[in-house]
Amino acid sequence: MPHDHDHDNELDPFAARVRALETILTQKGLIDPAAIDVIVDTYETKIGPRNGAKVVAKAWVDAEFAAWLKRDATAAIGSLGYAGRQGEHMQAVFNTDEVHNLVVCTLCSCYPWSVLGLPPVWYKAPPYRSRAVIDPRGVLEEFGLTLPAGKKIRVWDSTAELRYLVVPMRPEGTDGWDEERLAGLVTRDSMIGTGLAREPA
Repeated sequence: MPHDHDHDNELDPFAARVRALETILTQKGLIDPAAIDVIVDTYETKIGPRNGAKVVAKAWVDAEFAAWLKRDATAAIGSLGYAGRQGEHMQAVFNTDEVHNLVVCTLCSCYPWSVLGLPPVWYKAPPYRSRAVIDPRGVLEEFGLTLPAGKKIRVWDSTAELRYLVVPMRPEGTDGWDEERLAGLVTRDSMIGTGLAREPA
């Protein structure tokens, strides 16, 4: 059978399957696309990684809060109003000169939505989930992060019972900055461990 026409579907196979499933469920009256749009918009624009960035910035300027975050991340994060949806049980791990932390979920895609928003597509992908444990240094290099050979990389496996927040090191040259300004340097990737906090302009 000839196949001489073009297709206008530019979605990758996974996105195409999601779109098809959403269409079928909508046609059957099982979901409301407007409600889904509101949920997605909330996590992308109102939560995103902003909540986590505020947690990190507070830990950078407030030693007592940082100690609380190390001791009981769930309570410390909750004190700022960030709780719920896969963020019920949290542990904060702090990067140092000696250790860099990296978070992965090897079984599925456990992720603290209330702190970091929607998980990136690569976080859920099998190559990241398997290689982050086997070759974390190589994975980080693919993200553009080359660490000194002597720096230890510790990989944390997120689960349904416990999710992690990486507290990146505070960039130099930020003395005197307030929390709001510091939060602007904290990226989602730096709180997963696949990146560092931005350097000040």
